[in-house]
Amino acid sequence: QVQLVESGGGLVQPGGSLRLSCAASGSILRINVMGWYRQGPGKERELVAGITSGDKTNYADSVKGRFTISRDNGQNTVYLQMTSLKPEDTAVYYCHANFCGRSWSEVYDYWGEGTQVTVSS
Repeated sequence: QVQLVESGGGLVQPGGSLRLSCAASGSILRINVMGWYRQGPGKERELVAGITSGDKTNYADSVKGRFTISRDNGQNTVYLQMTSLKPEDTAVYYCHANFCGRSWSEVYDYWGEGTQVTVSS
């Protein structure tokens, strides 16, 4: 069984910083892509940032220059460093992983339970 465990959310003032972490554990041969999505109040879930096993990254336009995604392949962990936070960044942030399970032909998409990020003065 595979689990994605997120941590690092919380309340921060505008202009502040937070770092989210997501650790994957279980029967994983290789994580292909890990990423962060978010869902704000009354909004649809959207991609924030993603990173491949080759460390290629992509970001939503709204966070470029402010957020940085990175990963530790040895620990199957992905991080999201968020700076210059704005009230519109308030959302539940979800970790996502696309990975090969017990064999290369078994490919799965898993989600974490989400962590709340609130940006408010």
